[in-house]
Amino acid sequence: MQYLYVRVVKARDLPSKDVTGSCDPYAEVRLGNYKGTTRHFEKKSNPEWNQVFAFSRERIQATMLEVTVKDKDFVKDDFMGWVLFDLTEVPKRVPPDSPLAPQWYRLEDRKSNKLKGELMLAVWWGTQADEAFPEAWHSDAASVGGADALANIRSKVYLSPKLWYLRVNVIEAQDLIPSDRTRFPEVFVKAALGHQVLRTRISMSKSINPMWNEDLMFVAAEPFEEHLVLSVEDRLAPNKDEILGMCAIPLQYVDRRLDHKAINTRWFNLEKHVIIDGEKKKEVKFASRLHMRICLEGGYHVLDESTHYSSDLRPTAKQLWKNSIGVLEVGVLSAQGLSPMKTKDGRATTDAYCVAKYGTKWVRTRTIIDSFTPKWNEQYTWEVFDPCTVITIGVFDNCHLQGGDKGGGGGARDSRIGKVRIRLSTLETDRVYTHSYPLLVLHPSGVKKMAFVTQNALHPSVDSESTR
Repeated sequence: MQYLYVRVVKARDLPSKDVTGSCDPYAEVRLGNYKGTTRHFEKKSNPEWNQVFAFSRERIQATMLEVTVKDKDFVKDDFMGWVLFDLTEVPKRVPPDSPLAPQWYRLEDRKSNKLKGELMLAVWWGTQADEAFPEAWHSDAASVGGADALANIRSKVYLSPKLWYLRVNVIEAQDLIPSDRTRFPEVFVKAALGHQVLRTRISMSKSINPMWNEDLMFVAAEPFEEHLVLSVEDRLAPNKDEILGMCAIPLQYVDRRLDHKAINTRWFNLEKHVIIDGEKKKEVKFASRLHMRICLEGGYHVLDESTHYSSDLRPTAKQLWKNSIGVLEVGVLSAQGLSPMKTKDGRATTDAYCVAKYGTKWVRTRTIIDSFTPKWNEQYTWEVFDPCTVITIGVFDNCHLQGGDKGGGGGARDSRIGKVRIRLSTLETDRVYTHSYPLLVLHPSGVKKMAFVTQNALHPSVDSESTR
């Protein structure tokens, strides 16, 4: 896919237009009916913008490119000069060629007379493989307004946080002090990590020295900024528990276990909290204790996906990883026959993007505005460690764009159009596949085929000298 790129770098020696003897300049890049503008600077005759504009060749309706410098004004913006480019004379750039160096161009008036002031520009033909593509303003999204809306249509790459199993082996407690000494306490331990809350059974030894020897398993994410909060509680009656003591353990100080060797146990002091005049205060008296073995398990893989469609089977600890067996390349090309997902200005429309997930890496293509046959033509790569894994590609409708009937709200969720799953074990090494896959979506009535998405996949491969 070819694009006309315009990088507007800066201007110098711009003439003053205001009565104050200064100017508030911005640049306007126009190609036919498409127009993109830079931000404006106040009272600056040497502004630096360094902004990129991309015009899809498929939608170009003119033969001349206009780059105009204007002075922002309350009533009407003043024309300060422009630079014109004939599209037939614009050079082509093919990576891995270095980026095209910008040049200074003298501003002219509408009669081609030289004016005061110069503009530094670079104009070239390129493709979506160009480094400038992700940061560029795109003509096919010209109807999208606002910085937040533009941020919602750019392609992005995300990395999932590394997940660890947190094993809490609750062994016993000592010297508990229940408020009612005339009864046998029914003690259990409640553990909380963020929104995860687990509890042991009530100890069979109904005394002030109860025993459990019970494992509680949590999932913790790096960086370890949370605290594991434990409370020893006495069941006084149904739905009525008394806290006998609490302790909070920062995860950053918890030992990490990578092999079969057990982690040493530790005793933790329990602090009892009392409420005085509505405020919770710590009661510093004789401390009860809790005996536990706590560790972050690095030898297991945290199952954050369905086991039938897992894209990653590696243990958490990087020291235990095997070498990669190659690289998976996926080109998300296009989709056909997408269903209308919403109405905009009284007509049905869809603003589609793709999300692909494999391992810890998520990728999101740019959003193609108002199209039932979007073309993305974007390529991504992943390292592969196990051929018995699955890559998942989902297609969504972007509801966060201005003008949509249901868009704009921070709580709005993008609608799922459908998904594709591809098992890497069905692909051959060193072979390129180009297929159209049916998009599947799960409805209460069952699985339905919604449309077709096309993508290009290259199976992981290994060289004799290096991994490709």
